[in-house]
Amino acid sequence: MQPSLTISDVPGEGAAWVRMAAEVGATVPREEIDGCWAFRPIRREEREFGTAVISRVDGDRRRIYTARYIHVIKGKERGGFSCVVEEVGSGPLEALDELLAAVPRRSDEDPPAPVPRERWFPEPDAQASE
Repeated sequence: MQPSLTISDVPGEGAAWVRMAAEVGATVPREEIDGCWAFRPIRREEREFGTAVISRVDGDRRRIYTARYIHVIKGKERGGFSCVVEEVGSGPLEALDELLAAVPRRSDEDPPAPVPRERWFPEPDAQASE
């Protein structure tokens, strides 16, 4: 049985966000990630939906990804979790603002909040000392 994930209303905080970050770190080289932003999670019926934007420096290019999770918070499938990481744009390194502006946004929502990179992607030596 999957352990229950802690639910948080704060963008980028809580166990579901950490689990999503682990999925991102398995898909995108962690050492190249230079920025993270999270939208406020949305709850509908038995599920919580979270969306984040990730910036990666890949040589002389910047790549932008969205990561989305669905966390089942009630019902028979409680604790279920899925995550999708998708590249949505790329451009020159200095084009961060333009690339972020092109990321699709939900119309009913505030802009994403910046998340300190080290919250989701701690340095390897910091993980070993915990």
